[in-house]
Amino acid sequence: MFKNKSYIGISFVILVFGIFAVPKIVSRIENGEIVKGERLDKVSSSAKNDDGKLVEIGPAPKFELTSQNNVSISNEAYKGKVYVLEFFFTSCPTICPKMNQSMLEIEKKFFGNPNFGIVSITIDPANDTPEVLKSHADLLGVKSSNWNFLTGDKTAIFDLANKGFNLYAGENAKVNGGFEHSGLFALIDKNGNIRCRRDNFGNPILYYDGLDKNGVRDIQQDISQLLKE
Repeated sequence: MFKNKSYIGISFVILVFGIFAVPKIVSRIENGEIVKGERLDKVSSSAKNDDGKLVEIGPAPKFELTSQNNVSISNEAYKGKVYVLEFFFTSCPTICPKMNQSMLEIEKKFFGNPNFGIVSITIDPANDTPEVLKSHADLLGVKSSNWNFLTGDKTAIFDLANKGFNLYAGENAKVNGGFEHSGLFALIDKNGNIRCRRDNFGNPILYYDGLDKNGVRDIQQDISQLLKE
């Protein structure tokens, strides 16, 4: 008898739940909101609050190095310009060739615009002299006078990469080429500030993937935006 009453009680609770909850669930399904919860609602709200303007990370680290034309180039040479910066080395057998091609795509899109430039800094200055960098630029078919390949003091360059931009670069005798480094590109605006877009969760991406076609597409779009500011 008690068991029967328990079953009746449970059935009553289920019936009440169905009466009040099912219509709400159906409504959420019809409105495409079935996956929304408190956390997802917060993420959605964060994304909606993004005004589309690129995030300003802070001032780009200062540098003064020697170009492929054997002249001193500093960040001041890019004042008033939007520019992309990378770390690489000419004898790199792994990711650098892909980075080179990505940067060539970027150069081609903005070629002739005096307000755009590119900075490629070698992490192997012992080998990458101005003469070697000049040959490398010629081999790539670089046309822009605002694309500088830079070399200089090794310690200063590694500090610039690792402590300044926080773009990893290091020596490793166990890897092909003897060096390893990030394949990311930094984007700097006309005022010398590092800028970037947000990811799908509303977080700054910081840098752009120079090895991925989507990363190249994104940075091209954002360069165009900064050139209009």
